[in-house]
Amino acid sequence: MKNFKPALVTFFTIFIAVLNSGAQDRPAAPAARPQMRAPARIISPEIHPDNKVTFRLYARNATTVVVTGEWQSGFGASEAMVKNDTGLFSLTVGPLKPELYGYSFIVDGVTAIDPNNVLVRRDGARYQNFFIVPGPESDLYIHKHDVPHGNVSKVWYKSSVLGMERRMYVYTPAGYETGKGKYPVFYLLHGAGGDEDAWTNMGRAAQILDNLIAQGKAKPMIVVMTNGNANQAGAQNEVPPVPAQDMQSLEAYQRYAGKFEEHLVKDVKPYIEKNYRVLTGRDNTAIAGLSMGGAHTQTITFDNPGMFGYIGVFSMGLMNLRQRDQNVEELEKERESKLIALQKSGYKLYWIGCGKDDFLYQSVINFRNFLDKNNFKYVYRESTGGHTWANWRIYLSEFAPLLFK
Repeated sequence: MKNFKPALVTFFTIFIAVLNSGAQDRPAAPAARPQMRAPARIISPEIHPDNKVTFRLYARNATTVVVTGEWQSGFGASEAMVKNDTGLFSLTVGPLKPELYGYSFIVDGVTAIDPNNVLVRRDGARYQNFFIVPGPESDLYIHKHDVPHGNVSKVWYKSSVLGMERRMYVYTPAGYETGKGKYPVFYLLHGAGGDEDAWTNMGRAAQILDNLIAQGKAKPMIVVMTNGNANQAGAQNEVPPVPAQDMQSLEAYQRYAGKFEEHLVKDVKPYIEKNYRVLTGRDNTAIAGLSMGGAHTQTITFDNPGMFGYIGVFSMGLMNLRQRDQNVEELEKERESKLIALQKSGYKLYWIGCGKDDFLYQSVINFRNFLDKNNFKYVYRESTGGHTWANWRIYLSEFAPLLFK
């Protein structure tokens, strides 16, 4: 037993060494992490129950932020936002009537979109945020989950008149893809500065048609929206400009004058009637346009009496049909001749809409005087406001239910 004590000491020495070795190999306990906290979510715009709207923008290093929006009166009108000690700018406006409103921020003189609002729209080269104040007046503009939805397709077609491949948007009503029935066709034209995207993006055409059809207020129809700029193949935010000589020059503009109207009749309409299940003939075909599209509509229907049974002219007055070296007397005779031919064609509806504050208002009065002088029947809708999408959405909402009845 005299050797037991040294052996025991040796055993414990080795045991402790093993423990210490294991402790050295074992990873150290992680240091406590600082608590992560997500930044506070900024709600902008916030629509309150009383229809007031609050805008917010965090811009700590900015000096001034203003809001410019469609509820404001006067060109270039804006309202300043107030900055708090954290760098958050805010402004509450209203109450606003139910409507769809576009707006932008101007940060130290630079126009910017609201980074907290995913709703963005494009009008030509101009981008804006928007929001909808809910209510009866804006109900048709809202996407509803309990309503059957049509489809909007981006369709390429060959234009022999313009000598290029072009793009158009085609709305087909709910049930078209799975059915076999035929539908009437409505050609819907945009204004200057817009393109084939304008009526779906700015005008909410798909939502308006979906809701009107679901409510039984409009007949199911195909809606064709093509690019009214004869020197463009498509919306230039997606489609590169046509690689040709200066397409934007005055010479190019004159070269393409009247070609869009010709191409709609000779290229677009035949393509739709060949590739879609459509009802043909005057009583199953409608056309309408705003501003420049209203002028296109007048030219197309004056030059092709009997082709369109339903005609809508939004915010466009008496167009100038005058040709080079043509005197005023010859112009007047040509106008009256075309109007008489259209009158005899058996059209179903000629609908005119304009806002009281529209810069083309007097021109619309002149147009109506011309129609009255020749006993031409039409329906006139006068609204408040000016040359704006707020009016054109209203006109579409009121014109579409009158079609193909």
